[in-house]
Amino acid sequence: MLRVEKYAVQTANNVPGSRSLSVPFEIRQKSRFRAVLEDGTELAVFLPRGSKLTDGDLLEADDGTLIRVVAAPEQLLYVTAASSLALTRAAYHLGNRHTPVEIGNGFLKLANDPVLKVMLEGLGVQLLEVHLPFQPESGAYGKGHSHRCDEEGERELAQVLFHAHYGSLHSGDASTSECHDKDEPRTTGDS
Repeated sequence: MLRVEKYAVQTANNVPGSRSLSVPFEIRQKSRFRAVLEDGTELAVFLPRGSKLTDGDLLEADDGTLIRVVAAPEQLLYVTAASSLALTRAAYHLGNRHTPVEIGNGFLKLANDPVLKVMLEGLGVQLLEVHLPFQPESGAYGKGHSHRCDEEGERELAQVLFHAHYGSLHSGDASTSECHDKDEPRTTGDS
């Protein structure tokens, strides 16, 4: 069984020699799960807590195997409308219910839910039941962020960029390598 604990360094969608992992949205929201690659190989995924996979992500197994994540086809509602106002109204009501929605040019896609189907029919939009890949919007906050230490040094790079733009008013921040679990004020001791 292959074991995956990290994302691959490469980010290309069609990396030669990569294998495919086709999983539905619900599973892509988990950081730990078991699955089977399209070639039948069993896989155990142990990504950092809070990690979420998206279509096209590239993972690296413990033996160096590259695995491309593919959004699996799912039973969905495909929503269209006679006007952009009607489609916007449908999107508003779905968002008000915190429903994962994929937004496209002139359509919405969401999980096939009978309660939401009745609501959408009441709004006068057109609905089709389809079997398609589902990649909903990640929301206003994207994949989220964290202040835990990261091996790639992204926080340090962000600090360098911040200081390059704003100068050295907070120069004590740039050189620190401490980990912070909370958004906390950071001072240099100069008051």
